[in-house]
Amino acid sequence: MMQYAAYMICTAPRSGSTLLCKLLAATGVAGRPESWFYRAEVADWLERMEVVPPLGATEAEVLGAVFGAAIRMGGKGGGPFGLRQQGESFPFLFRTLAGLFPDEPADVARFARVFGPTLFIHLSRVDKVGQAVSYLRAEQTGLWHVAPDGTELERVAPHREPVYDAARLRVIVEMLVDYDRVWNDWFAREGIAPLRLSYDDLAADPGGTLARVLAALGLDPAAADGVTPGVRKLADATSRDWVERFRAGVPPKF
Repeated sequence: MMQYAAYMICTAPRSGSTLLCKLLAATGVAGRPESWFYRAEVADWLERMEVVPPLGATEAEVLGAVFGAAIRMGGKGGGPFGLRQQGESFPFLFRTLAGLFPDEPADVARFARVFGPTLFIHLSRVDKVGQAVSYLRAEQTGLWHVAPDGTELERVAPHREPVYDAARLRVIVEMLVDYDRVWNDWFAREGIAPLRLSYDDLAADPGGTLARVLAALGLDPAAADGVTPGVRKLADATSRDWVERFRAGVPPKF
């Protein structure tokens, strides 16, 4: 029996969240998780959810329409509402909810007012250098995700040849470390015990990780049977070379 009305994947770029979202959607019982509130502006949410509020609508009415549309889209196909939230943009979502429900004492209570009982899932990547290399290469080449057959799934800019940049990598590593800190501080402040998943476990055993999430949601883990990854890893020899070059030039904590 489903235990939650919603789940939120709390994560950062290049942590495997696209893989996890596609796996969950492919089960047909776990909704369609996406970054419904990716950008920190209500205007973008309206466009993303294709909501056109009537003239004279109050802020609460506008937000109610947006959240209602997100629930319909994120729960498409049946099952709980699925949301992926990146560390850089989640503060705006919860500030918005705080304005909508000022009498609620905590973020979790405000979120539940809209989305119902929620399972919070923390998906993180231990190897921040590998994560940063993946981010930098995507940033430079414009290619963020490919299908298992190599077909491009997400390209945001024309192709450029990647160039090793230690200074930029250091900035990205520090950014990714900070995203984890922000999430963990929020979990502690809100009294949340999230379901913790790692990039390495997800990459090594996507089916087993998927079954674990389904079980935590109170859904049948057997729904993971036969579900195959919808994206392919982009790491290659160049990625490994960049990781080694960076580690050779910085303190071992990274």
